[in-house]
This record gives sequence, C-alpha cells and structure tokens, in this order.
Amino acid sequence: MCPRLSRRELAMLAAAGVVRAEPQPGMPYTGPLDGYQDKVDLKTFDPTAWGVSRYANAKLRLTFRAKTRKEAIAWQTRLRAKLIELLGGFPKAAAAPRGITLEVREFPSYRREKFVFESRPGLTVLGYLLTPKSGKAPHPAMIAVPGHGRGVDDIVGIDDKGQPRTDKAGYQHDFAIQAVEHGMAAVAIEPLGFGCRRDAAAKRNSLGTSSCQPSSGAAFLIGETMIGWRAYDVKRTIDWIETRKELDPKRVGCMGISGGGTCTLFSAAVEPRIQVAYVSGYLNTFRASIMSISHCIDNYVPGILHWAEAYDVAGLIAPRALFVESGEFDNIFPIAASRESFERVKKVYEVFGAADKAEQEVFPGKHSFHGVRGLPFAAKHLGVS
Repeated sequence: MCPRLSRRELAMLAAAGVVRAEPQPGMPYTGPLDGYQDKVDLKTFDPTAWGVSRYANAKLRLTFRAKTRKEAIAWQTRLRAKLIELLGGFPKAAAAPRGITLEVREFPSYRREKFVFESRPGLTVLGYLLTPKSGKAPHPAMIAVPGHGRGVDDIVGIDDKGQPRTDKAGYQHDFAIQAVEHGMAAVAIEPLGFGCRRDAAAKRNSLGTSSCQPSSGAAFLIGETMIGWRAYDVKRTIDWIETRKELDPKRVGCMGISGGGTCTLFSAAVEPRIQVAYVSGYLNTFRASIMSISHCIDNYVPGILHWAEAYDVAGLIAPRALFVESGEFDNIFPIAASRESFERVKKVYEVFGAADKAEQEVFPGKHSFHGVRGLPFAAKHLGVS
C-alpha cells in the first residue's frame, strides 16, 4: 500500500514538478495541462496554429509573376491545367443534358420554371429558371449558386414551408430574384449537398442540414473534390442554357454568396464561357480564412498551396468581368485579407490592360449578400440594355 502524503509533502513535490499543484477552488477543469502552464508551452499543443505556421513554407509555385500580357496568358494556361488536376479533373466528354420541366409558375414580373437535367450518369441537377417579363429574348443568363442554408429555395423566394415569400429574408436575400429585377434571366441551381441533393440521413434532420461532410469526404477518397463536382455542375448548366432559345449562351454569368461564391470563383476560373463572375462573401486568402477559421469541409482543395493562393485562382478569370463584394464585419472571411486578395487580383487585370473589368465593394455589413454595386455591374457586362 502506498503511504499517504501530507499536504506539505504534496506541495513540495508540486514545486519540484513531480505532481501538479491542486487547482484553485472554484476554477473549472480545462484539461490535463491544468497546473502545468509554467512547465510547457501551451501554443505547441494547438494544431491549427501549427498548421498556419506552415504557410510560411507554402511553395505557391504558380503564383502570379507575369509582367506582360503574353506572360500572363501563358501563366493562366499552366495554372488552369494544374487547378483542374487538383480539383480532381472533369469528364472528357458528356452527352447533351436531358432537361425535363417539372413545373411553370407565373409571377408579376417573371416566369419561374422548375427543371432537372443530368449532370453525369446517375447524378441529376435541380434548378429554377427565372425569366424576366420585360426585355427581349434571348436574355443574358446569370447562373445563381446559393451558399450554406436550405439550398436553392433560399435564393428564389421560397420559404421553409414551400410557399412564396416577398421579404427577401435570410443572409442571401433571394439574390436570384434580384438578378431578374436587374434584367437578367436567373438560372438558380441546387448545389450538391443541399436541399433535394442530400443524403437520407441529412434529410431526416432540418432543411438546413447539409450532406457536405460525407459527400466531400467521398470525393477526397477517390482523388476528387466537392469544389470540382460543383464546378462541373456549373459547366453542365451552361450546356443546358445552350439548349434554351430564350437564353443567350454568349452572355452567361455566374454569381453566388459564401459557398456559392466559392463555386462561382472556381467555376469561372476553369470555364471560359462564363463572361461575368460575381463573387459575394468569399474572396480572401486561404491563410486568413479557411486555414485559420473553422469552415465546412467543402471549401478545401488538397495541395493547392503548393501552387497558388486564392487570388491566383481569381486571376484566372481575367480579362473577363469580375465583381467582388465583401462585408466589413464578415467574421469568417476577414476584411483585411479580402482587400489584400483583391489588390493582387487587380494586378493581374492591369497586366491584361483590363483594370476596369474588376471591381470590389466593401460594405458596412456582416456575411451577407449586398448587391448595391454588384448587380448593376453584372447587368452592364452582360449587355442588359
């Protein structure tokens, strides 16, 4: 049997570092290092801080360094090919999308069509086409991709009971309807992992429960990414637009907030048919945002920091039109890094001689869609008269 030590003996052992000092009365237990703070460096136990510290060794082999337009075009060619590889690649060929109309509803200023089409064998996309009743066909088409939430319902004026709403609620503010109000047709698509494109387990929970975790994990396990899957859906949406006589396939844009902004940025970077990219609540640096702050797993591209930062991905859009909006008080995409990232993107546009084709608006708000300057910018560059 071990001898019982007196309080004095315990205190002496604690001072010598053999046992920890007893916690102060009323102090909560925070973990096995309580009482040892003077013996260890607590920072060395933080895996997030350690991961961020490794950013200093990020190679960024293909970050933008071009000085001339010719060099910039060659840079885009190399980085775009590498980015597609990192995303997991795209199918080499695809049949024409087999679109089916499920429903048509009339509203005072637009017509709303619910449709589906095949993106890949065994994978179907749901979307809404909102066509303005003003203006002349064929209309410019803005692909609208929602961020995290209930899915496409959040941006086309459908409430959580499946009924029409008129208050543009939530952080996304029904931006597909806003696009129509600015003279563009909106092709709003359901992203993988949300709404009707979720697994059975997520559907048993709330409408806002996503399938991002298992589906993104599945993508990683086969060497692909959720960003790549969603970008391919955007490419196939343009294929679908090309089958519609009331839409102009030469005037196609893409827009989104948050995760939809992620999808917009990467889609426009790899798909030259997108003439205008409107990125809301996303452009930042990987270091300041998804590397340092907890984000959904669908934001990550393994190995990308060996080659490029987020501003380099955005630079692949040049010299096509790019609008970025950032909330001054966005707590997951810090504003200082959003400004820094856009300034680097602007340098790419300057080398292309297209500085007027890229704009950023910083507005006094949180993580939300704004639209004050962005929607008129998109309408202008898509040729809305």
